[in-house]
Amino acid sequence: MLNSKEITFFKYMFLLAALWNLIGAGFGYFNTAYTFQHFFGRELSDPLYHAIYQGSWGTTFVYFFGYLIVAYNPVKHPGIVIVGGIGKLGFAVKLLQLYLAGIADPVIFIVIVGDFIFLALFAYYFVSLFKAKVSIF
Repeated sequence: MLNSKEITFFKYMFLLAALWNLIGAGFGYFNTAYTFQHFFGRELSDPLYHAIYQGSWGTTFVYFFGYLIVAYNPVKHPGIVIVGGIGKLGFAVKLLQLYLAGIADPVIFIVIVGDFIFLALFAYYFVSLFKAKVSIF
């Protein structure tokens, strides 16, 4: 079992992850065209692309709630972290590919670096669960 210091650390870590997602969703979902313009240096004028891009940020907003659930009881909800970590990895890698292809502007590194930091913290979380012999399934 995790000790009380570890549980407290993970509670705050997942509250921070929730806040990170809320900030991203605040820009990306609720101010979609502005965020797209700043990340990609072009106007988001196609309504289909707008809906798709906004929907991807909608997923970010959903994980705000997921990480709040994990923060409430980090030992009970590792499945949310697995799925959220897969999403963070996929999103960060895709944004990096877009930057390397010359499609995204350097400001995109705010998201890339932030998501990779959370991936490292999530890995630490799983290592801690493993060491404490906590089943994740």
